[in-house]
Amino acid sequence: MTSVLAMHAPDGFLEPAVALVTGVLSVVVIVFGLRVAGRELGDRQIPLAGIAAAFIFAAQMFNFPVAAGTTGHLLGGALAAILLGPWVGMVVVSVVVVVQALLFADGGLTALGYNVLNMAVVTAFGGWAVFRLARRFLPRNSTGVVGASALAAGVSVVLSAAAFSIEWLFGASAPVPFDTVFGAMVGVHVLIGIGEAVLTGLVVGAVMASRPDLVAGAADLDAEQRAQRGKVGMKPFVIGGVLASIVFATVVSQFAVDNPDGLEKVAIDQGFIESGTDHALDSFIFADYATSGVGNETLSLAIAGLFGTVVTLAVGFGLLSASRSGRRAAAI
Repeated sequence: MTSVLAMHAPDGFLEPAVALVTGVLSVVVIVFGLRVAGRELGDRQIPLAGIAAAFIFAAQMFNFPVAAGTTGHLLGGALAAILLGPWVGMVVVSVVVVVQALLFADGGLTALGYNVLNMAVVTAFGGWAVFRLARRFLPRNSTGVVGASALAAGVSVVLSAAAFSIEWLFGASAPVPFDTVFGAMVGVHVLIGIGEAVLTGLVVGAVMASRPDLVAGAADLDAEQRAQRGKVGMKPFVIGGVLASIVFATVVSQFAVDNPDGLEKVAIDQGFIESGTDHALDSFIFADYATSGVGNETLSLAIAGLFGTVVTLAVGFGLLSASRSGRRAAAI
């Protein structure tokens, strides 16, 4: 049985065949994404990628209420794609999902395939497609970028919910009809998408106001349009991004609502919550975003959040730096 504090699908929600297929597909896409990252990432984007991974991890610790007894949290795929491009954005969110599964017992190990596919691949590429479409109809300026980002983020959450529903069609773990799961998942995630849109719009707006030259989704704006926004140095930007992530992980997370998130609430209401099995690493020191041996809940959550933020920052930065370095070495 999954904990109410876990945010991602546990082992057992989908049949092994679906877990295997989505696992293979996710690995292939991530490997290709790293190759693309090595080719496309500039030196200035690599720190942004690390910060994006850290911030998305931290922001996902904050569950906000969306309806009676239901919460939502940031997925971040559209946000990462708009900041870094869809391929790199997908890799960044994949890092977050893998760290959460391995170090925080959040999301099953056999469920990694569909968690990565739904939360990283679908949201990054689906969100990017909606973003590019929306840009055609919105003003060709920073305001248009922010508006398109918010819209794309909201839709990406619904696309993620729909993806899980389609996987349910082929690998249901309980006798619940596809249309029932689809309706319930999409319905609640439309509400969660509103929160995703607000958070994404705020973050993209902040980056556009400080370093618009780093935003992949704004690359089509000319230099004059981007120069109309404020600009800070790279060092203050990186420090500010890291500090914002730490504040989210250690302070803002304390105000998270402990009610089930969208997927878990649907599983409870539709009767397949019992399909979920205990996590193989649920005895790890930081399982369930608590620090084993620390009795004070506030401090326990803060330590776990700080640890996760630092790890995702290091892994995201290190993995993409290695990809970039490997590409350079191959070109010599």
